[in-house]
Amino acid sequence: MKSYRVGQIVPSSNVTMETEIPALLRAREQVHPETFTFHSSRMRMKKVTAEELRAMDGDSDRCAQELSDAGVAVLGYACLVAIMSMGPGYHSESAKRLRQVTKENDSEAPVVTSAGALVDGLHAMGAKKVAVVAPYMKPLTEMVVEYIRAEGIEVTTWKALEIQDNLAVAAHDPMNLPDIVADMDTDDVDVVVLSACVQMPSLRAVPRAEAITGKPVVTAAIATTWAMLKALDLDTLVPGGGALLSGKY
Repeated sequence: MKSYRVGQIVPSSNVTMETEIPALLRAREQVHPETFTFHSSRMRMKKVTAEELRAMDGDSDRCAQELSDAGVAVLGYACLVAIMSMGPGYHSESAKRLRQVTKENDSEAPVVTSAGALVDGLHAMGAKKVAVVAPYMKPLTEMVVEYIRAEGIEVTTWKALEIQDNLAVAAHDPMNLPDIVADMDTDDVDVVVLSACVQMPSLRAVPRAEAITGKPVVTAAIATTWAMLKALDLDTLVPGGGALLSGKY
């Protein structure tokens, strides 16, 4: 039985990714022999604004170095909007740079970002049209929408919940999300992105959202977990992880 150290680079005010990703991987442990431990390094951020996100991203190299000190097997940059607010394609640049940081620290490890994981996961699922729910203010949500569109995926409908304080994002009741999606026009979409944010809890709401829409539902946490498993070359079947973590992709 092999154990993997999972490293996460998280905003200082993020309290969700260190619960949802472990929850998914603990569920995986029930059907697979591998086990996981979880390790984090934090970048300072309180308000979800473009200015704070840019400043925070500058801390990511330090975090990658710290996590590589712990010999983690994979690193996840767990702030989708920080990457997407830096402009189209930045997830590839960030992952490459942070992996180089771990290499220079004599502990090279693959790096995934929540932003890259979401677009890669959508491509893996064959999604051409998606609906997106995000907690951000409208200008940042528009950046997220344009980032996804730049990756060749049409965002046909989207909803900005306009919550600026990051702890308030974490306090948002996930069971409100299915009703929010129910009010959106999802008839023609291939996939519903229930939470385009690693801080907005959503796992508990995935089954209900799928039942309401009749569509596959993915979240930032689900996509990041999928990308981590792919980077580790492990089976992607995770109970409760929705379509992307069905083991099919």
